[in-house]
Amino acid sequence: MHIHKPATLHLENGDEFRGFSFGYDQSVDGEVVFSTAMVGYPESLTDPSYSGQILCVTYPLVGNYGVPEDIYKNNLSQCFESEKIHVRGLVISDYSFRYSHWNAVKSLDQWLKEHKVPGIFGIDTRELTKILREKGSMLGKITLDGDDLKSIYDPNLENQVALVSCKEIIRYGSGKKKIVLVDCGVKHNIIRCLVKRGVEVIRVPWNYDFTKLEYDGLFISNGPGNPDFCTETVDYIKVALQQERAIFGICMGNQLLSMAGGAKTFKLKYGHRSHNQPVRMVNSDRCFITSQNHGYAVDNSTLGKDWEPLFINMNDGTNEGIRHKSKPFFSCQFHPEASSGPTDTEFLFDDFIKLL
Repeated sequence: MHIHKPATLHLENGDEFRGFSFGYDQSVDGEVVFSTAMVGYPESLTDPSYSGQILCVTYPLVGNYGVPEDIYKNNLSQCFESEKIHVRGLVISDYSFRYSHWNAVKSLDQWLKEHKVPGIFGIDTRELTKILREKGSMLGKITLDGDDLKSIYDPNLENQVALVSCKEIIRYGSGKKKIVLVDCGVKHNIIRCLVKRGVEVIRVPWNYDFTKLEYDGLFISNGPGNPDFCTETVDYIKVALQQERAIFGICMGNQLLSMAGGAKTFKLKYGHRSHNQPVRMVNSDRCFITSQNHGYAVDNSTLGKDWEPLFINMNDGTNEGIRHKSKPFFSCQFHPEASSGPTDTEFLFDDFIKLL
């Protein structure tokens, strides 16, 4: 017999959804967003790009395959995307009280409790998603009966990148070529994808002056929130653009590289968070299904004369990557390392290594 406390999801527009608490019994606030990914909640919940957000998973049944043991190899998690859960809260329709998977060691409920992350289940996530699609991502809070949160935290007003970036230099792998990785909230599978290609990765904080380091290529990682907070990172990237060394950016990295090149970004109505975003490589018929998690996008109309779009989203026509017309600089808005999601575009890591 499972006994769960009644809880309510409140949206800033006044809509309310009644359900039941699971995970950590505590009220929480943040920006409510949704993801249409059908699988991969261990990876999604540990993705630093969800910092400050309450995540609604649209797939109805969640928790049925439990949570694996966190195994580390060469200072990298082999099952998760970071060292902790980054979502502020989890919203689902039907929670599976029983789990079954060959590498599961605990339930989703237990895992959330360990990380002190609240969840709510038993609500109509289809209706919630419809509201967020029509009115856009909005602030909200999950409250237990009897609790009350007077104000609602807005993650867009705080530098989320500074919260999730590493605090000191960390090195991974070995090889003749050295990659400086600017950590804006990097997923561990990005580092795994680079290390397995035989390079040394030097992971530095988001505001570290990497221009003083010796390296063969620059990588700018994914990360959460508003890219406008990362002015220090953009200034260092501008210095790197004056050189010829290869540059590759993913997600937030796409936005920061674009800003260093003179472009502007804007907030999407409800973002791209899924495993099934179709993108097309510009000037070709090559199309790919991609994994994505971002709420901001690059304004193609503001790209400088030396830059051009590399990929375009086939659903809404927004930017999905850029490239320099003459230098070895490029980026993508989606996640070629997936984890979780399709691996159709992992070849972009090979393209980057070839440019070193």
